Amino acid sequence: MKWQVIAVAAALAVATQAAAAEKKYGPGASDTEIKLGQTSPFSGPASAYSVIAKTQAAYFKMINDQGGLNGRKINLITLDDAYSPPKTVEQTRKLVEQEEVAIILNPLGTPTGLAVRKYLNDKKVPQLFVGAGATLWGDHQHFPWSIGFQPSYQAETAVYAKYVLKNKPDAKIALFYQNDDAGKDYGNGFKKGLGPENARMVIAEATYESTDPTIDSQIVKLKASGANVLFVHAIPKQAAQAIRKIGEIGWKPDMFFLAATSTSVSSVLQPAGFDHSKGIISAYTFKDPNDPQWKDDKDVQAWNEFMRKYFPDGNRLDQLIVYGYVVAEATVQVLKQCGDDLTHENIMKQAASLDVVVPMLLPGIKIKTSPDDYFPIEAMRLQRFNGENWQLFGETIGSD
Repeated sequence: MKWQVIAVAAALAVATQAAAAEKKYGPGASDTEIKLGQTSPFSGPASAYSVIAKTQAAYFKMINDQGGLNGRKINLITLDDAYSPPKTVEQTRKLVEQEEVAIILNPLGTPTGLAVRKYLNDKKVPQLFVGAGATLWGDHQHFPWSIGFQPSYQAETAVYAKYVLKNKPDAKIALFYQNDDAGKDYGNGFKKGLGPENARMVIAEATYESTDPTIDSQIVKLKASGANVLFVHAIPKQAAQAIRKIGEIGWKPDMFFLAATSTSVSSVLQPAGFDHSKGIISAYTFKDPNDPQWKDDKDVQAWNEFMRKYFPDGNRLDQLIVYGYVVAEATVQVLKQCGDDLTHENIMKQAASLDVVVPMLLPGIKIKTSPDDYFPIEAMRLQRFNGENWQLFGETIGSD
């Protein structure tokens, strides 16, 4: 019998070692914790976006209260970078080298994200679900450790261009955008969407810097061009200024398109004035909890319960909260797929192996990635602001 006991003990020891061996941890991961790092503009010109980070912190607290992921608590460490690339570099290095995080999650902005993209790829740290839609965030060949989240700016503007060509083929178009890679992507994307044969439809362009105190002169210049179709890309502060100025000078374009990055009712349209905002068109991928059509929807009911319990101070008119919520859901999905292999390599592998519908996405839209497709969401619907809330119209556009 003694040899049988020894054999059983040996078998148990081997099994225990095998189970332990199946657990693989990289920096920021352990049996009890998954540490995520993030930079967000809690101060500076883009501070309205900081609500995204606050939403995600609240969401991960909810997950932790439910027991975490496989017994591991999610620890989100968010540092203020003030939407300043040099500050982003400083804070990201701190997160990677001092905090030793597993992921840099949903860092806000193209100029800020670009400032650390090479560093994170050299370090092989996942730059996961970057909070920007510049097309360059899909460059999986040169930067395999950086992946975007929302539809690319060029995909978005192609939708607007198609709508113009169909409904106002004689349009005279003015473009207003931020003077950086994101803004140029928007401007070039709109012209690309029109096609070379229609490039002459763009008769005026103007740009602004994120630090500009006012954009009044650019708006006056664009109105003077005689344009009857306008596209605006700006961070919330300047987007609100632009909409208000357009209204104050009595410019009434036949079509007014606003980039999806600044559709927040509370931080853009309300400060601009609902009377000035009425009729603006944009694109969207998520359910708007303020849209009456979703009042009985189970996703929206769950979102409302989340807001009540975990983010009671959040402004329910702010669509950025829904965005932050969906990114957090997608992050949890990636970590679930990782199982007990929480190395940088497997986290990135799972981020590039998604095919899932998460709550609060519009019907017909899913999150789908592959090793050669780093654009998780590629579909959207048009929406128009009616003076109180956004109303969807038309069909879902883009691949699922």
